[in-house]
Amino acid sequence: MKIAAASYPLDWFASWAEYEAKQTAWVSEAAGQGADLLVFPEYGAMELVSIAGEATAADTQRAMTAVSGMMPDANALHRDLAARFGVHILGGSGSVIDDGKFVNRAFFHTPTGQTGFQDKQIMTMWERDQMGVVGQSPLRLFDTALGKIAINICYDCQFPLLTRALREADLILIPSTTEAAYGYWRVRIGARARALETQCVTVMSSTIGPYEKLDLLATSHGGAGVFCPPDTGFPSDGILASAPQNQPGWTYAEVDPAAIARVRATGVVRNRSHWPESEPMATEVERITLR
Repeated sequence: MKIAAASYPLDWFASWAEYEAKQTAWVSEAAGQGADLLVFPEYGAMELVSIAGEATAADTQRAMTAVSGMMPDANALHRDLAARFGVHILGGSGSVIDDGKFVNRAFFHTPTGQTGFQDKQIMTMWERDQMGVVGQSPLRLFDTALGKIAINICYDCQFPLLTRALREADLILIPSTTEAAYGYWRVRIGARARALETQCVTVMSSTIGPYEKLDLLATSHGGAGVFCPPDTGFPSDGILASAPQNQPGWTYAEVDPAAIARVRATGVVRNRSHWPESEPMATEVERITLR
């Protein structure tokens, strides 16, 4: 399969038609390059707030409420694009009101018209303190025509136990938003570590650039990447593709699902299958004082 991961700048739209045109152009470009799976970033859907106007965007809670109200239309658009171009699409996540609370939700669409979603599990300090977004389970594993796919939204990829629960996944999609280089590297390092531990392919997408009218995304620093276990059948550095930081566009990588199965079964190391051996060791710590 061919994967397209987005380094995605948010835009300000005067109308829904402009948003639709942008999404169609991005999907058309990736499909034209032969991509089977398109991965947009965390909070990529927040650019929908522009349609509600500057006054709404200036108030975080009003902005999040407005985006939640437009997510059904965004999903309908992405379902149509997935079917029209014959691709799988992870749409940019956005704020969604669920049972009276805000969650950070990413929707996954197939060419056959099916849609699933994953909520972010663990919130950053900004999401907790400034946005009031809450984590919501469960983790989900999607059985698709491309293989088993899971989603760790940004910060979630920095918690190995979440990925361990998704160890059947062939692909882990990691949509992200980070405001500075520190955050970009945290997510990138997390994505690479999870590929090593789970012996799978991880796909990182990022928002990039300024979006000054919306405080929570005033600036983004990032770059897409596709990572793998550094083992037989894959690049020795564990990098299938890597975008320059803060440059908009798609980053492409060819992925052979059979190579994932082979490295899990016959790789030089077997992190995924040997994980249970580490569990009892991690619960028994002998404390020794040497002063």
